Amino acid sequence: MRLRVAAGGPAALKVLAAAGAAAAPVRLVWGGPLERPLAPLSPPWAPALELDSGTVLFSPNAICQFFFLARGEEPTDLTNQWLEWEATELQPAASAALYAQLVHGRKGLEAVEALGKLLAHIEQNLSRRGTAYLAGDTKSVADVVVWGTLFPVLQDETSLPSELQVLRTWFQSMTLSEACRKAADSVLMPKALLEFKSYLQKQPSPCLAMERATSNEPEPSLQEEEGSEPALTEEEITAAVDAWARGVAALPKPWQPQKPVLPVEGMRNVLITSALPYVNNVPHLGNIIGCVLSADTFARYCRLRNWNTLYVCGTDEYGTATETKAVEEGLTPQEICNKYNAIHTDIYRWFDISFDYFGRTTTPYQTMIAQDIFQRLLARGFLLQDTVEQLQCEDCQRFLADRFVEGTCPFCSYEEARGDQCDKCGKLINAVELKNPQCKLCRGVPVVKPTQHLFLDLPKLEEQLEPWLEQSWATGDWTANARYITRSWIRDGLKPRCITRDLKWGTPVPLDGFRDKVFYVWFDAPIGYLSITANYTDQWERWWKNPQQVELYNFMAKDNVPFHSVIFPCSLLGADDNYTLVNHLIATEYLNYEDGKFSKSRGVGVFGDMAKDTGIPADIWRFYLLYLRPEGQDSAFSWSDLMLKNNSELLNNLGNFINRAGMFVCKFFGGTVPDMVLTPDDERLLARVTLELHQYHQLLEKVRIRDALRCILSISRHGNQYIQVNEPWKRIKGDEKDRQRAGTVTGVAVNMASMLAVMLQPYMPSVSLAIQGQLCIPPDCFVLSHNFTCTLPPGHRVGTVSPLFQKLEHDQIEALRKRFGGGQAKQTPPASVTLVAPGDPQLIQELTEEVAKQGNHVRQLKANKAEKAQVDTEVVKLLELKKQLALAEGKSPEVLAPTGKRKK
Repeated sequence: MRLRVAAGGPAALKVLAAAGAAAAPVRLVWGGPLERPLAPLSPPWAPALELDSGTVLFSPNAICQFFFLARGEEPTDLTNQWLEWEATELQPAASAALYAQLVHGRKGLEAVEALGKLLAHIEQNLSRRGTAYLAGDTKSVADVVVWGTLFPVLQDETSLPSELQVLRTWFQSMTLSEACRKAADSVLMPKALLEFKSYLQKQPSPCLAMERATSNEPEPSLQEEEGSEPALTEEEITAAVDAWARGVAALPKPWQPQKPVLPVEGMRNVLITSALPYVNNVPHLGNIIGCVLSADTFARYCRLRNWNTLYVCGTDEYGTATETKAVEEGLTPQEICNKYNAIHTDIYRWFDISFDYFGRTTTPYQTMIAQDIFQRLLARGFLLQDTVEQLQCEDCQRFLADRFVEGTCPFCSYEEARGDQCDKCGKLINAVELKNPQCKLCRGVPVVKPTQHLFLDLPKLEEQLEPWLEQSWATGDWTANARYITRSWIRDGLKPRCITRDLKWGTPVPLDGFRDKVFYVWFDAPIGYLSITANYTDQWERWWKNPQQVELYNFMAKDNVPFHSVIFPCSLLGADDNYTLVNHLIATEYLNYEDGKFSKSRGVGVFGDMAKDTGIPADIWRFYLLYLRPEGQDSAFSWSDLMLKNNSELLNNLGNFINRAGMFVCKFFGGTVPDMVLTPDDERLLARVTLELHQYHQLLEKVRIRDALRCILSISRHGNQYIQVNEPWKRIKGDEKDRQRAGTVTGVAVNMASMLAVMLQPYMPSVSLAIQGQLCIPPDCFVLSHNFTCTLPPGHRVGTVSPLFQKLEHDQIEALRKRFGGGQAKQTPPASVTLVAPGDPQLIQELTEEVAKQGNHVRQLKANKAEKAQVDTEVVKLLELKKQLALAEGKSPEVLAPTGKRKK
């Protein structure tokens, strides 16, 4: 086969990528647009494939399909649908966007404007299906074709709208694949692109209709485009005015559940859990937003909706980590649990986390329920017994728990994989499979020894797991990363999973021959949700054995997904006791700190017990963490951004509006809400605010917490603009008509502030309570409906109004940045080795990670042939980190060689 392509031509990109992906045996011929084409009707720049039979294919998509068919991959209906969509809708719009880039010089989001709805279409399909690729969990011709059309336009990934996180992940994965990368390097060369640009400049501009290929809506007016607001319908305006006029009568009556909270027949019963934090660690900001704060925000929203809601959590207290921490601090495991459970409790209380019950796993109920589930699994034949090889550290004289072994992943060669799971590729690992294993406590090399263990027979349970997962995905709200991670586990095939460990501190195994062992923490820990609820109420089974009436939401970071989506559900399905299984699994990505990771031992980052010492109120921390909640991709805490968001969004936007609305009532109308006579402009504002309120509900019902917060800020922006345009401070000095207008604007604004107080409660409960107090909002109005109603009618008296937020100053923020950036540690003289505690396993682990990271960075610089001065600077940093690691390990830093790897 002979494949003719022209460098610079976008269509060449997809056919070369397809040839590479399908390993097609083609002879490549590079040509130019002026050369005679292989086929008479073939347009300039179009590729052509001449088959051995003499037949010529010159449709790029047909060529791509041929390559995959030749490899034996038959297209599915879904693949064909994507190819048809790409040809009829995506290609015309992408051509218009590329023309705008190359000929008109448009950049970034402006250039890809024509692709907006098409990109959203890809995002929605990937999210809904939860697959890694367009037509399933493996790459198909559809992925190559769609990527090939998009890549010339989206080479600069900043052109992708930030909210399209699933699409961004797919696009990056395709771009980094070998076939696509080689195709891009071959086709999109600068000289060839200039020739292609010259060719385009001689062509007519693509029809503007193509740019709106997917839209059946009338084109918006210029004013609407600039304002980025959809036009309001008469029906929307009329409905908003009617709801406003009904006032408090339109609101549902607030409902308070009995204590303890138990499911109620006929109500929506919502059970919420957040991943149990390890008791031996102080949670940092990333831990807090990933689990407890996200769950708390949703729980508060549920209560405002009058849903019968129970939110439970607690500390995960069993396992080797606790034993090790106890040895370090000279305490018993129970004493260490008591100490850190109190620390966690204080932190969450300060952050105003509204648990119905915060418990712990070291209780008799934990033993009883875990052993019952174990016995039921044993009786039903879902447990296996086997002799396994396990790593034992002879220096520490103990078998090593998985998380205390570190080495190179046998699947992806990641050098910092844990003994139970690789953080890079996500695959489960048995510790003995690690290459170059090390004991994380003493850095010694462990030896392999045989021991008897019990296994959960996941392959046997898979036939129950898969239909349950399909049903849960179809009816529940699982985040895209939760679906993807779970699918990857199922795709790779489930294997028996060990559920016992050679430890002392844990739930004992009630079986002869194994009574000297305890349950593995990831079999035992999720059962903590049940036992913690049992410590809250002896009627716990009404929540946990009642799937007909209860909706279960699990909140966690993405590393916990497999244990909640596969292992724990398998345990409960196998136990066959009508357990409540998760309906909605909500997983975040990771929150980083500035340009790196949180590190307690190195003084980098803000941890829960430090936040209250910053002088910044808890609600400001809540707001900022929820504002940058890592919903689709990792995000990073930034001191500068915290200051910016506080001063702009809170102080100048939200706080400014609510304060002005209340102050106008006090200053101009004696503290009493004035009469209101609505104009058409006021009615449109009511409708606009109602639309934002509807969007707020739609997002929170899907647990898109970060995006829903934007609706609150958008409403306050509408309010500020409304006040600025109408200038009530001027109109109050005018004639009767002006004074009436000032009264209407003030009355509408203060009612917007009243509604914002309720909407804000899940995010900033203390600020919400302060607004409620200042405006004297009746308790019966503190409930969420879908309508913006007049809750503070004419004659309502407000209280004393005062500012809600304080400005964060640059000097204050810089001092905090320095304080939490490890600055003091960096300034420590090298000789002050007494400040480093040799043998601290947490410090050793963190420094080892930093050394590996910096080493990779240096190698990358050398591979890219960076300037010698830059390389030397980074090498100095690497040597300093190695010195710190040597000191932490109790070794002399002078024996470290400046280059090379340490032999095991």
